[in-house]
Amino acid sequence: MRWAWVVVVLFTASGVLHLVRPSAFEAQVPDFLPAQTVVVVVSGVLELACALLMLLPRTRRLGGLAAALLLVAVFPGNLWQTWVAWSDHGAGEASTAYLVGTLVRLPLQLPLVWWTWRLWSAGSGTRQPPTP
Repeated sequence: MRWAWVVVVLFTASGVLHLVRPSAFEAQVPDFLPAQTVVVVVSGVLELACALLMLLPRTRRLGGLAAALLLVAVFPGNLWQTWVAWSDHGAGEASTAYLVGTLVRLPLQLPLVWWTWRLWSAGSGTRQPPTP
């Protein structure tokens, strides 16, 4: 599962960026949610936790499940950012490159969910019960 390292690196990089530059991710947090910076920082910490869990062989399956669930949980934020970019682009307030970036990211999240889910499901049903 060498591809698992790619997922760990992506989650680590994203988690660090969430903590170092939270303002870059605040557009993904819907306006109706309070404390957007806190939401971004918490999601960054969760990404780092998932990366650590996926890195360690004993917790890799749990990390894969947690990462898949986190990706699904933040997907509405990605949709929100794309919706706002679409609206802002129509009003001349967002660049075409920004809009395209938000649109391209949406389908790219699907393989990430699949990879992380696969980390979780890779060991399902193969563990033998302990012998007395």
